[in-house]
Amino acid sequence: MRLKNYSLLLFALISLLSALSSPLLAQRVKVGAEILLEKHLDLLKGKQVGIICNHTSILPNGVHLVDTLLKRGVAITALFSPEHGIRGAVAAGETVNDVIDQKTGLPIFSLYGKTLKPDIEMLRNVNVLVFDLQDVGARFYTYASTMAFAMEAGAEFDKKFIVLDRPNPINGNDIEGPVLDMTLTSFFGIFPIPVRHGVTLGELAKMIVGEGYINPSTVDLTVIPMEGWKRSMWYDETGLPWVSPSPNMKTLATATVYPGTCLFEATNISEGRGTIKPFEYIGAPGLKAERLVSKLKSYNLPGVHFEAIEFTPKTDSIAAPNPKLKNKRCSGVYVKVTDRGKFKPVLTGVMMFAAIRELHPRKFQLHQGRLDHLIGDTIVGEKILKGKVTKDVLNIYQSQIEEYKKIRAKYLMY
Repeated sequence: MRLKNYSLLLFALISLLSALSSPLLAQRVKVGAEILLEKHLDLLKGKQVGIICNHTSILPNGVHLVDTLLKRGVAITALFSPEHGIRGAVAAGETVNDVIDQKTGLPIFSLYGKTLKPDIEMLRNVNVLVFDLQDVGARFYTYASTMAFAMEAGAEFDKKFIVLDRPNPINGNDIEGPVLDMTLTSFFGIFPIPVRHGVTLGELAKMIVGEGYINPSTVDLTVIPMEGWKRSMWYDETGLPWVSPSPNMKTLATATVYPGTCLFEATNISEGRGTIKPFEYIGAPGLKAERLVSKLKSYNLPGVHFEAIEFTPKTDSIAAPNPKLKNKRCSGVYVKVTDRGKFKPVLTGVMMFAAIRELHPRKFQLHQGRLDHLIGDTIVGEKILKGKVTKDVLNIYQSQIEEYKKIRAKYLMY
């Protein structure tokens, strides 16, 4: 009996050691903000510092970067807010106003209101701009544009620019979708990169300067890289807590489908705002859900399962103050990723368009100009409207992606 107990104890010990050596339990990633504090605080010594930040600009201990720097004696003179506000509580697309931060007394200048780029008045008392925002890995997520405009202002007004890098939450390897047609530039995309771009914002900042994507491009740029991050990592493999980058980016599952289902913002179909699973729930009143699921399954799209659902978009003061199809009972599909390594979000979104249009040609409305700006090209929208979409619809962009990969390779830090 005693020998048996020893055997069980040994087995338990071996199991524990095996679990502790698992990659999922490996030492967590250190974000650029931590490396700044540990190794590069001298960059801010004696400087007047402006911070472009929001609620995601926290350290793993839960303390905000601004509070931490103030405690370390850094002279912060201004804060700058992207879309959704400094606290991440402003709904998508709503204007962010200039205010005074109640906690610190610092001025907060909006970069998503009357101006998208810091002007000379905002930067009068700033020597160094520090950028620290969590991106989601899709071109049309606006934080990258905020970074670019701020970099341009830094170059114009001779301000040093520091990017504190954070993970691409949907990994840094996978790339998908058209490279932006530069006749379709907007705040949803100002660089020739694919929808799912496969870089961190630090790497993108280096690319912006190296490829001359802004004017002037002579930015005094420093990127503080992460430690421990690998390109293959998804966010839940970093050991970092998930903080919703915006009100509807609730989970990593949301970010995983977002590069494809965000395209439904260009239609009269609900993209799930005002529900518990924005961008995972897609539907509208009268949609033939079971037939739609059957049609989608017939495409054999990789890494995804579709379930027929019903949902009712409800008002949420932060996430959905006025959601599409508010208070209307919608039928549709739940986009459930089963193998994220194989899943193709952009292809999935486009094929969902095709299926819904085929089943409901009179009900389905596509705002093609909006779609063109989101996906970054006109061909996809034209094919959808003509009913000529097939599973190889994105193959025509492969040569673009190969060229992009060559450019991207020059700026990869991990």
